[in-house]
Amino acid sequence: MELIDKLKILADSAKYDVACTSSGSDRAASSGQVGSAVGCGICHSFAADGRCISLLKVLMTNCCAYDCKYCVNRRSNDVPRATFTPRELADLTISFYRRNYIEGLFLSSGILKNPDYTSEQMIRCLELLRGEYRFNGYIHVKALPGADPRLTERLGLLADRMSVNLELPSQQSLEKLAPDKSKTSLLGPMRYIRDRITENSTDIVRYRHAPSFAPAGQSTQMIIGATPDTDYQILNLSAALYKKYRLRRVFYSAYMPVSDNPLLPAVDTKPPLMREHRLYQADWLLRFYGFEARELLDEAHPNFNPYVDPKCNWALNHMDMFPIEVNHAPREELLRVPGIGVRSADRILVARTSSRLDFAGLKKIGVVLKRAQYFITCGGKMAQGLKINQDSVLRAMVSDRCKEALPTPYEQMSLFPDPTLITTEDVRKCLTGQM
Repeated sequence: MELIDKLKILADSAKYDVACTSSGSDRAASSGQVGSAVGCGICHSFAADGRCISLLKVLMTNCCAYDCKYCVNRRSNDVPRATFTPRELADLTISFYRRNYIEGLFLSSGILKNPDYTSEQMIRCLELLRGEYRFNGYIHVKALPGADPRLTERLGLLADRMSVNLELPSQQSLEKLAPDKSKTSLLGPMRYIRDRITENSTDIVRYRHAPSFAPAGQSTQMIIGATPDTDYQILNLSAALYKKYRLRRVFYSAYMPVSDNPLLPAVDTKPPLMREHRLYQADWLLRFYGFEARELLDEAHPNFNPYVDPKCNWALNHMDMFPIEVNHAPREELLRVPGIGVRSADRILVARTSSRLDFAGLKKIGVVLKRAQYFITCGGKMAQGLKINQDSVLRAMVSDRCKEALPTPYEQMSLFPDPTLITTEDVRKCLTGQM
C-alpha cells in the first residue's frame, strides 16, 4: 500500500478521538534540535498571537484485536486496514513539520497483536523522532491498557502528554459494549502515570538534568450518548478523576453512530452535541469556578437543562443567595454570578480597591450585564429600570442558540428515553425550580 493511502485511512480512523486541544507544555527550541512546544494550543487551536497551531493526528494502525461495539476500528467491522511502520510515520511527521504543515504529533493506535507489541512500535517511532531527527516539538501519545508498565514509562519519557481513554462512564456499559476492557484495566495505567509524574517532579527538583515524564500531564475521553449513563454519573466520575488522578483534562465526545447494533442508538440518530456542550461548561465550573459536582446535578435532576447553561441553572435555583454586592463580595461569590467569569472577577477585585464600582464600570471590565444584572447590586442598588419577572429572566438566561425556539415546542436533545416535546411553560418551570 502506498504511504498516502495509509495516511488517508489512519488519519480518518483517528478523527473520533477528541482528546487533543491545548498542549499544556512550553519548551523553547534548542541548539541542534528541530521544533518547540507551545502551551497555548495544539490541534487547530489558536495561539495568543493569532496563529493557528496544528498537529498530525493519526493512528499507528487501525487493525485491532478488540471488538468494542461503538468503535469504527473494531475487529468485526469490515473497513480498509493499514499499519504504519515506525520509520514511515517518523519520516512523515518530520516531512510535514519541515513543510510547516504541522507543529506536533498526536499518536494513538488500535491493538495490533497485543498491547505490548503495539506500544513497542509506537516507542520506536517516537525514538526516531526524538533521537535521529532531534524533534523537539509537542507529542501527545495514547498509553495502551494492558501494556507492560515499563513500556508506558518509556512512552512517557518521549511524549509531552499521555492519555488513557475511559470511553464509557460505567463498568456496566463497558461489559456490554467493550467486553475486552474493564474499569480496572483502564484505571491501572492512569494510576501509574499519575504516580510516575509525581515522582518525576521530585527528581527534577533534585537533579537538574533529570528527564521529564509527560510534563504536560495526562487526560482522558468519555463518549457521551452511546449508553443510558446520565450527566450526573458522568460529572461525578469526572470530578473523581480530577481529584484522584490529577488529570489535566477530561474530554467529552458526542457519540456519532457508526454501526447498526441493538445496544447502540440508531445510525440515523443525531449526535447529542448540546449535551456534550453542557458537560464541557460544567467541567469548566469544576476546574475554575469552585463548584462541586453535587451542586450542579443530583439524583432527582440527573441531566442538564438543554436551554440554560449549568451556572445559570444553579443560580436560578438558588435565588435566596442573591443579589450580592459587587463592591464587597469575596471572589468565590463573584464567580457564582452568571455573566461574571474568572477574568472579570479578578478585574473587579483589583478595580474596587481604588474606586466604587457601578454598572457602567462593570460593563467596561467585561461583565456580561445582560445576565449578571439580575444577581448583583452596585452600592446597594439594582440596575436602573430592571424588571424582574419570569419572561425577562428567561430571555436573559437562555442561550442564544435556543432563544428563537422558545415560543414554539422544542425537541429535547436526548437519546434515552425517546425525545419528548418541551413547551415554553415547561422551560419556565425548570428555570424556577418547579419541575
